[in-house]
Amino acid sequence: MSSVLYDNPGPRAKRRNVLYTIAFLVVLVLAGWWVLAALDEKNQLDADKWSPFVTDSEVWTTYLLPGLMETLKAAALSILIALPLGAVLGIGRLSDHRWVRVPVGAVVEFFRAIPVLLLMVFANQVYREFTAVSSDYRPLYAVVTGLVLYNASVIAEVVRAGVLSLPRGQGDAAVALGMRKGQTMMYVLLPQAVTVMLPALVSQLVVIVKDTALGGALLGFSELLSQNRQITANYGANTIATLVVIALIYIALNFALTSFASWLEKRLRRGKKSPAVTLPAQAGAPEVPTKTVSGA
Repeated sequence: MSSVLYDNPGPRAKRRNVLYTIAFLVVLVLAGWWVLAALDEKNQLDADKWSPFVTDSEVWTTYLLPGLMETLKAAALSILIALPLGAVLGIGRLSDHRWVRVPVGAVVEFFRAIPVLLLMVFANQVYREFTAVSSDYRPLYAVVTGLVLYNASVIAEVVRAGVLSLPRGQGDAAVALGMRKGQTMMYVLLPQAVTVMLPALVSQLVVIVKDTALGGALLGFSELLSQNRQITANYGANTIATLVVIALIYIALNFALTSFASWLEKRLRRGKKSPAVTLPAQAGAPEVPTKTVSGA
């Protein structure tokens, strides 16, 4: 079926698409073969470089799993703080009061404009100079602080965009029912905007998980990626193998996060589909099936 934006390909176009697909697969296989040949030439595919991850449990119990726990700890703390803070800032940007909207907008734009690594470094110096936080916990605090300040500002924009994307009639209907602005936002607009915002929020949560590695690169935070140095130092020059294993762990972690979010989004969408309700008919009149209006 054709549409305004897309026409079904004809026989020639289908053959051309098949040729393009075959050419792409050939190029992909050749690129993979070239990478493997280059690694083999540098002895990076030797069994002794990969065997520690299979035969030596100490690699996992001493380095990889503790590093993964630190990554999950920093990411979980950042998410738990950034999500509600971002929601509050996003609602503040939608306020009818200028004295609320302008300062909140300035805070959001300020922290969105600063690289998250700079926020981590600055937070680390603040904790060093002005607090009594132990040096053992300072990197974790700095990483979480930087991630919260940056990602809460981004989430605020996601919330604002999600609410503004809803049909204007939703808010007007709530006002017509006598609901105040706060009630309209809390009980009508935000619940519907969650489904719209969810893909962007999940993408930002994945960014939070990956950005924890910045703390290990500069602040000495013992997260997952930083364990590469320890493993390489203790098990020989197997940097490529170590990075591949760590990358696979990140892929599995983020895949689990996105899969859970996809399941949650489908569940929310199903919950918004209300079953038909049959109104009681008056005498001599047929029953009229109606549907409840979501969010009203």
